[in-house]
Amino acid sequence: MAAEAKDRVLITGATGYLGRRLVKASLALGHPTFLLFRPDTASDLARCQMLMELKMEGAQLLQGSLDDRDSLISALKQVDVVVSTIAGDQILQQLKLVEAIKEAGTIKRYLPSEFGMDVDRMHHAMPPGDRVFREKRIVRRAIEEAGIPHTYISANCFAGIFLAGLAQLAIFMPPRDHVNVYGDGDKRCIWVAEEDVAMYSMLSVDDPRTLNKVVYLRPPANILSQMQVIEIWERLIGRELSKTFISEDEWISQMDKIPPFEQSAMAHFCHIYYRGELDFEVEGLAHGVDSSELYPHYKYVTAQEYLKRFV
Repeated sequence: MAAEAKDRVLITGATGYLGRRLVKASLALGHPTFLLFRPDTASDLARCQMLMELKMEGAQLLQGSLDDRDSLISALKQVDVVVSTIAGDQILQQLKLVEAIKEAGTIKRYLPSEFGMDVDRMHHAMPPGDRVFREKRIVRRAIEEAGIPHTYISANCFAGIFLAGLAQLAIFMPPRDHVNVYGDGDKRCIWVAEEDVAMYSMLSVDDPRTLNKVVYLRPPANILSQMQVIEIWERLIGRELSKTFISEDEWISQMDKIPPFEQSAMAHFCHIYYRGELDFEVEGLAHGVDSSELYPHYKYVTAQEYLKRFV
């Protein structure tokens, strides 16, 4: 008996930080994988090269644009699942995609660009970091009002952005001498390697258990406090780091002295490392499911394994 055909997946933002990893995970799981690209991509050398590399790995290219409704709907009618990685100031551009998905009427599942904290748990977020949560909620409500089958991925803290620098702001390699610690460094959060974010996401696209749910990525060995992460790094390099402990008031008082983009990051750090807002139980949440319960046999990258890359 022939194996059931895999859903066809369209990924927007395929050349981006997470997008290219999603493409690789989709291909690895056997999905016919399509990449949406705009005509003006032809003038961007780096993106063209990345598209060609992904094409050589098995992805297929579909020309289309969020600003060209006909081309977008034509692309949507060739696939079953859409995964968006539209980020930054472009989050609300997904509303055009939502409208096109509704009009096409053929999409089995939409994964919007989330991949961070669960935005519906962050109505109280401090400015200016609240903007991204607010805009992602607007997209969520549009998806739900349109009746589009969906899955939201709450990936918590990307390892490359948070773990690699031991949670130092805008530092992406672990320090070897000194580290700033937030409060007592005792608030637990979840650190997830980007390749695992991509694989968990793609495992969920055709899983009936994740339909219309939030999938919380929670690799058990990676639910750690900042101090626990620092201690892992100290053991790996055989040396104790000097530490500066920064209170929440001190942290907040520095926010208006830096550029707006970093202010948003500092606000998010406050919720994660001072207020511990990623440390909650998924069990019992009607709208949520835990990746470790769904995919207990998936071999994810542990925090220790990730940090070993830098030794």
